Amino acid sequence: MDFVYFVIFLLATFGAAATGALFPTGEWYKQLNKPTWVPPNWVFPVAWTSIYLLIAFAGARVAGIEGSQIALAFWALQIAFNTLWTPVFFGLRALKKSLPIMAALWLAVLGCLITHFQVDFWAGMAFVPYMVWVTIAAALNLRMVQLNPDQKPLDIAKL
Repeated sequence: MDFVYFVIFLLATFGAAATGALFPTGEWYKQLNKPTWVPPNWVFPVAWTSIYLLIAFAGARVAGIEGSQIALAFWALQIAFNTLWTPVFFGLRALKKSLPIMAALWLAVLGCLITHFQVDFWAGMAFVPYMVWVTIAAALNLRMVQLNPDQKPLDIAKL
């Protein structure tokens, strides 16, 4: 694994993580009806920090290996959807509109899992926790939509 590649992939994850700082949960989120199985708040930064380190490792493992183009394309796709989901869900408060993004993220992570395994075993293994977490996140996103059917997106025209 090339350290320069790792730093580049880690910087990409920092971009995705920055959306969490730009669009914090706040009072709006606290007021939403949530399922009983929602993880406690402290779990989210621990899970995401671990996942971002693992996927930076995975990207760095496959970068430069012949035949890794599709794996890297899926890596780029998942980080794009990952970055997009937070502003839609927390920024715009658009629970329903965040579902297709979450579905696309789930598919992109699945694509990463499969293609990274095809290139490098340890890179594929690094995507396993992310696949588990994004599955939980997708179920949570769907359940939040169901529990909050009258939740309206933020009216940005009034800002």
